Amino acid sequence: MKSAVFYGKHDLRIEETEIPRLKPTQALIQVKACGVCGTDIHIYEGGKGAAAVTPPTILGHEFSGVIEETGPAVKRFKKGDRVCIDPNHYCGLCDPCRNGQVHFCENMIGYGTTVNGGFAEYCAVDERQIYALGANTTFEQGAMTEPAACSLHGIDLCRITPGQQVVIIGGGMIGLLMVQLARLAGAARVALLEPVEKKREMGKKLGADVCVDPLHEDVKKTLSAAGITWIHTVIECAGLPQTMEQAVDLAGPKGTVMLYGLTRPDAQIRLRPFEIFQKELTIMGSFINPCTQQRALDLIDSGRLDVQSMVCPAIGLDQLEDALRDPAMRALGKYIVIPGK
Repeated sequence: MKSAVFYGKHDLRIEETEIPRLKPTQALIQVKACGVCGTDIHIYEGGKGAAAVTPPTILGHEFSGVIEETGPAVKRFKKGDRVCIDPNHYCGLCDPCRNGQVHFCENMIGYGTTVNGGFAEYCAVDERQIYALGANTTFEQGAMTEPAACSLHGIDLCRITPGQQVVIIGGGMIGLLMVQLARLAGAARVALLEPVEKKREMGKKLGADVCVDPLHEDVKKTLSAAGITWIHTVIECAGLPQTMEQAVDLAGPKGTVMLYGLTRPDAQIRLRPFEIFQKELTIMGSFINPCTQQRALDLIDSGRLDVQSMVCPAIGLDQLEDALRDPAMRALGKYIVIPGK
């Protein structure tokens, strides 16, 4: 099968590899669509994503496809089923798992990180990690279930209540999902801070009440003019130290600051403890997607969550490295790889 194999920093090779042999509890998925994630970019650049990667590994953890074959112990799925996967496989036996914090599993298997993933024509996946696509969900939309599920976990942690005011920093795929989820959570006003005009336009289309160019506008003045004067929640999705510091500055009294964007492991930010004290801020992060995959699927299939509008034309495996190394290309939107393209 054709695969994109990661060998180390800036070393991604398109190779012919063996189609995986199934364990009894696994299904062989013919991959139809696999999203290019910020985690993949961090790994390609030599950094650490949500999990450590030991090369050579086939990356890609946001994928959907069709079941080609099932192991003898698989009961819930059959050949021909349209599915997507939750890439984070928890052991269920360690202390975090037994205390309901499965995403901190001490023995986690990650498809596309610790084991081979979806940037290939086929991937073997344990039945526990497979979810059926709804009748209204395309393969491209199914590939977006994992980022939507991660975003849902972040929104859950923010505890947005009806009538609150929310600011999203960064209008990439995750930021645009957060705009929609904040509205679904009941926010009265949602603002998006994004320097790229095309992404601001998309943010407006997807429900942002005001979209601000932070490089050329006075952010606080523009927000105030739009009636956003007491910001209850700021969700940082750009993954930059300067925008994380901005998030803290924008949050109002009793506000929540969600530092959602993925930074380099060695990145640092400057905080003024007095400001945290004076505004009684809650500052938090959000890690992967514990038990939110089905909710994300249901939101997508119902049409309540748009995961399609920000997607660029699909690319093949031969173009994957271009998407990983070219920020200008990624600025155009979210890329989906079709391994058979």
